[in-house]
Amino acid sequence: MAEFRFGVNMGLPGPRSEWVDKARRAETLGYDVLAVPDHLGMPAPLPTLLLAAEATERIRLATFVLNTPFYNPVLLARDVAALDQFSGGRVELGLGAGYVKDEFDAAGIPFPSAGARIDHVEQTVLTLRKLYSDPEYQPAPARPEGPPVLIAGTGNRLLRMATQHADVVGLPGAAVTKSGLLTAASADEVAERAEYVRGLLGERRDRVELNLLIWAVATPEERDTLGDRVRHSLPGFTDDQIGAAPAVMVGTTQEIADNVRACRERYGITYFTVLEPDLERFAPVIELLK
Repeated sequence: MAEFRFGVNMGLPGPRSEWVDKARRAETLGYDVLAVPDHLGMPAPLPTLLLAAEATERIRLATFVLNTPFYNPVLLARDVAALDQFSGGRVELGLGAGYVKDEFDAAGIPFPSAGARIDHVEQTVLTLRKLYSDPEYQPAPARPEGPPVLIAGTGNRLLRMATQHADVVGLPGAAVTKSGLLTAASADEVAERAEYVRGLLGERRDRVELNLLIWAVATPEERDTLGDRVRHSLPGFTDDQIGAAPAVMVGTTQEIADNVRACRERYGITYFTVLEPDLERFAPVIELLK
């Protein structure tokens, strides 16, 4: 049975010393991956990961996930390769199609159709791999093929593309509604998306990881206040959805560990990423499972 991996997505801004402490703390707590999201108003992903690389020794460093349409693929290839080289090959490149129109507007970048954004993600992966396959390419990434790639999303077209190109497929713990709000995915919805992906992977099925972003972790004592905490950043999550969502885990350390194992059994998910506020809260689960 595949081993677990655990990551933490750190998006809260802070001074240099605070970031260094957080990166070292994540490594000490046993996380496998330290990730940084890509939203305006949050730390810039690649410089932040370079600082984390300097402060740590083992933990892998990921974008989770880049708003790929913001980036020129050739320039991104250069910057990612440099980060990978300077970190000793610890980079994992997470890519997404972008979904927050307001951020495109704020950056003065046209907001393409969903199909065009997905095409840009695919072209980015193909460009990076073509460039990295050239033995003369500089700056050279640590591995000839470049860092592993995670592609995350919800729709059929993006997930089909991810099964063709990604080393890790990020499954939706949430989905974007027509109003633009994120709403929690139910257990059956996650199961359907996982089965869809596994069916498309074919012979790659045993070589591609499935990832789930955990939107909140809570102790039994925090159950009554969990809804308000989740809705602070995810207003589309109703209490009923929160209670039934695999991406929200509530219980004792043992109960949450059992939920993680159940996700592996039902969905084939072995890689779980929590958000920064749950860094300490989820750590005992990692210790129990490893």
